[in-house]
Amino acid sequence: MEGTATVSTLFQRYQKRLALNWVSGQDGEQRSLGCSENTPGKSLIGHLNIIHPNRLQILGQLEINYLDKLSTPQRTELIQQLCTAQPATVILAEHVDTPTDLQKACEQSQTPLLSSELSSIKLISCLRHYLGSELAEKTVVHGVFLEVHGMGVLLTGESSVGKSELALELLTRGHRFIADDAPEFSRVGPDTVRGRCPEALRDFLEVRGLGVLNVRAMYGDSAIKLSKDLRLVIHLQRLAAQDLQQLDRLKGSYRNRTILDIEVPEVTLPVATGRNLAVLVEAAVLDHILLRKGYNAPEAFIKRQQELIQSQSNDDKS
Repeated sequence: MEGTATVSTLFQRYQKRLALNWVSGQDGEQRSLGCSENTPGKSLIGHLNIIHPNRLQILGQLEINYLDKLSTPQRTELIQQLCTAQPATVILAEHVDTPTDLQKACEQSQTPLLSSELSSIKLISCLRHYLGSELAEKTVVHGVFLEVHGMGVLLTGESSVGKSELALELLTRGHRFIADDAPEFSRVGPDTVRGRCPEALRDFLEVRGLGVLNVRAMYGDSAIKLSKDLRLVIHLQRLAAQDLQQLDRLKGSYRNRTILDIEVPEVTLPVATGRNLAVLVEAAVLDHILLRKGYNAPEAFIKRQQELIQSQSNDDKS
């Protein structure tokens, strides 16, 4: 699922940060900021470009000066081409005066015309950063998303397996809560998936028997993390005693899980009576941190045993 955002979304969320003002063409506020069937292959943001139109056309003082140098027919034609290309929005940067003919053309074509006090370079840089997240490919994965030892960890498993209770215990141990039930993940880089909580669910955790709890109100602002890159999935699974005996006792139960075409390491933790899952989750995260640094405990263990066997064999020969 690709992220969707409109000019209205842009204005409402980033009006203060980008110093935006609405000038004209407000009837087009629902225009999508991303490319559509009518606007294939267009780049997202850039300075005024008629040959290869941007979805967000930025006009600074340099572009306005260029318009002023054109003859009246040339200027009229260029402005008409600008509006005919159906950009998501035209933004006047650097607090330049709004050309009357441009304002009129945008109003007639229902092309959103905004203005900003920021320089065109800074405006483009900020917009690329903000819209990279807004328009990123997104998906929702059922589970509880937490920050454990500074790492984004998703707890998954069937309903009533104990995800929320485990999350609550991890919170009491000083870790941070991001999202319950339906965390939203977006692909923000070639190998990076970032998770956050939908606004409607923010701060709330459902625990069977206790109902819905407000984590922020109970544990304070420091217990909440708004977003985090997903680095590890921990899958909780109920296993009988005989099934536990069949697990690989040396290397554990590791595999990769694909989310938004990116492979994320996943470890399966058996849920059984007497197992301290909070401690196991912390250990799994710390072990994964070591693995990312290049240290593999099973391989180190195997190497040590081989060295001991080789050493004993040499002693026997001598």
